[in-house]
Amino acid sequence: MKALRNYIDKLKPHFEKGGKLEKFHSVFDGFETFLFVPNTTSKSGVHMHDARDSKRTMSIVILALVPALLFGMYNIGYQHNLALGTDPGFFQTFLFGLLAFLPLIIVSYVVGLGIEFVTAQIKGEEIAEGFLVSGILIPMIMPIDTPLWMIALATAFAVIFAKEVFGGTGYNVFNVALVARAFLFFAYPSHMSGDEVFVRTKGIFGFGSPEIIDGVVQTADGFSGATMLGQLAITEAPSFTSSLFTSINDGAVSLMDMFLGFIPGSVGEVSTLAILLGALILIVTGVGSWKTILSVFVGGGATALLINQFAVNPVMGMTPLYHFVLGGFAFGAVFMATDPVTSARTEKGKWIYGFLVGAMAVTIRVFNPGYPEGMMLAILFMNAFAPLIDFYVVDGNIKKRIKRSAINKKERV
Repeated sequence: MKALRNYIDKLKPHFEKGGKLEKFHSVFDGFETFLFVPNTTSKSGVHMHDARDSKRTMSIVILALVPALLFGMYNIGYQHNLALGTDPGFFQTFLFGLLAFLPLIIVSYVVGLGIEFVTAQIKGEEIAEGFLVSGILIPMIMPIDTPLWMIALATAFAVIFAKEVFGGTGYNVFNVALVARAFLFFAYPSHMSGDEVFVRTKGIFGFGSPEIIDGVVQTADGFSGATMLGQLAITEAPSFTSSLFTSINDGAVSLMDMFLGFIPGSVGEVSTLAILLGALILIVTGVGSWKTILSVFVGGGATALLINQFAVNPVMGMTPLYHFVLGGFAFGAVFMATDPVTSARTEKGKWIYGFLVGAMAVTIRVFNPGYPEGMMLAILFMNAFAPLIDFYVVDGNIKKRIKRSAINKKERV
């Protein structure tokens, strides 16, 4: 690392004021501060300094995403093999998922960071690091067969209209990754809510190609790659219990399969176990608020139990546990609702914000059969109200202090 530090120090004068590459100072500064903690200090005012800056915070979030990311990539290959009735082994299954998902990550980062770099150069400011997390979250919440041009379009829309127009990192009102998904959902609903977009059945570079038996290519005709929430929304079964073991490729899915993640879905949302491991990392490091995470589950669970009392269809009869392990509920609670920029920041506000997110997510799931996954809309809706929640929490504390001060004055008199 010392050799790298020395090399960067030699290049630095070229990018500073008066250097021949002065125009690219923002780009150089972005790479330098990504590799090393800045040694500069505030020039005025009183500030607390810590070795863990925002880039290091983003790195911890990415680390927390790794378990869900790795399992999600394996699940891509697993669902592919399940669709074709093949089993090439663990390595090839994972490699298929890796090759299928890697282009989505590349497109997301190239487009998003490209816009951030250009914006920073135009403004003459430092490159913001917020997209380090958004860049990986965007493909993780998209169906695996989403066309790359859609990923690029959604990423550009989210970065420009959900972030830069508000002032950049730290000023955006809405979660950038969720805005990208919402854009595609409303602009191209057939690609986001179709029956087969959550399972890739095409071979990639020779890996996981359809099996050939007696000269006939084996395809996945009739196979439905819809998520289980999507299947429950259209089922004609009289109750949730009777539709519980939804048939996927003629195979029953157990609660453990749902918890571990062996079901169709976006890369980030399938494995609740992997998501909980990520939650543990966020909570232990202090990056994610356990109050927000817990309150989302409490709000969702309480709402589900209430609706269960009046169940007249399978979705209304779905118990809290199944809400938690299906769809993006757990992923949204851990990685989206805890976004420090767009969520509530006061301690009491975190409880209120999280509870309402969970309650609204379940409500949307149950009462909107056209959109069985409600976590995205719930979080985006509450993003708009997070500042209002914090305002009333702070205002309430101020009034209590004024009242307490008035009482103390009377007692002294």
